[in-house]
Parts: sequence; C-alpha cells; structure tokens
Amino acid sequence: MTTLTSPCERYRPLTATVGDCPVLVIDTQATCHTLLDAAQQRIRAASELLETLYCLCFDQVDSKDMAHVVSALYLLTQDGSDLLDAAQQQLIQQ
Repeated sequence: MTTLTSPCERYRPLTATVGDCPVLVIDTQATCHTLLDAAQQRIRAASELLETLYCLCFDQVDSKDMAHVVSALYLLTQDGSDLLDAAQQQLIQQ
C-alpha cells in the first residue's frame, strides 16, 4: 500500500543544485529498481569519462576543457550518489 506524502517529502532535490529553487528532483516513490538504474547510468557515464581521461595525453588538454570535464564528472557522480541514497532509504523503509 502506497502512503500519501506531501510533494516536499516525495520529491527530494538533487544535491548539486544551483540557486534557491531546485528544478531537478528525485521521486522518492519511484521503484528501487528505477532508482538503481538511474544511479547506474550516471555512475557508468562518469566511469567511462574517467577512463577516457586516463587514456589522454594531458599535454594536449586545455585547462578550460579540463574544468568542463571535472564539472561533468562531479554532477554525474553526485547525482548517482543521491539516487543510491534514495534507493537505500527505500529499502530501509520496506
């Protein structure tokens, strides 16, 4: 049986949010499977990006480009971590 929760309790903002009003949120009532799939997608993308960086010659990388890559890695890993936390919380509540 699904319990009714307020939108503030149901939708958890992602940690890596800019500004006062979050626009990207996690539906905490999504299935655990769905949360884990979304987390896996983001963590896998971050891992593949890190693998690409590992294979690069850093002498040819512009510092501006590196800052963009690091920013993308941060967002992917933080979102994945937030999704894993939501899935773990759901498992605890079951």
